Amino acid sequence: MNSMINPNEIAKFIDHTALTAEKTEQDIIQLCEEAIEHGFFSVCINSGYIPLAKQKLKDTNVKICTVVGFPLGANLSSVKAFEAEQAIQAGAEEVDMVINVGWIKSAKWDQVRSDIATVLNACHGVTLKVILETCLLTKEEIIKACEICRDLNVGFVKTSTGFNKGGATVEDIKLMRQTVGETIGVKASGGVRDTETAIAMIEAGATRIGASAGIAIIKGLKADSGLY
Repeated sequence: MNSMINPNEIAKFIDHTALTAEKTEQDIIQLCEEAIEHGFFSVCINSGYIPLAKQKLKDTNVKICTVVGFPLGANLSSVKAFEAEQAIQAGAEEVDMVINVGWIKSAKWDQVRSDIATVLNACHGVTLKVILETCLLTKEEIIKACEICRDLNVGFVKTSTGFNKGGATVEDIKLMRQTVGETIGVKASGGVRDTETAIAMIEAGATRIGASAGIAIIKGLKADSGLY
């Protein structure tokens, strides 16, 4: 990807995101309308709003993405799996799960692998993205987590929830891409709020951008400050 990319071409990379607790039904309706208008890849929403989004996005190309074990990742694996199954039944077409950071920090790598595999199996072929929360991990931990995701053949590895102390960095995207190779997607999320940052992430190897600032990104504007 070169820096001559047109901002409008970035739209197909974007999961148009609304995950904060106070989002209303009208906010989700607007999110869906914006995604249709601007050609975003998906809307990324909490699972309680999937039925509404499914209704609004009927007969469009915009996919529904949801989150599991969000934002802490510390749930029982069985709970994450159930959450994924229910979300998919409701209409989710992609699932972003949060990895168990505490298990990584405890070097419980077999449990980390099992946690991801349990959710992956529950997805029955629906795209699974694994959120690493890179701001909490060392370089070595990012590599190890990515290796596990690569070996399990998940759909994507993803940088961040956008709900912690940091978001995506170009350095982390490069490291993740280098580790997973070319066949697995890499999603940059958290703090991607303008065109320049989005293009930098894509050039570093990102194949998806998670952002609430999608419109600002494709229009070359500066968005209001915020993590997601």
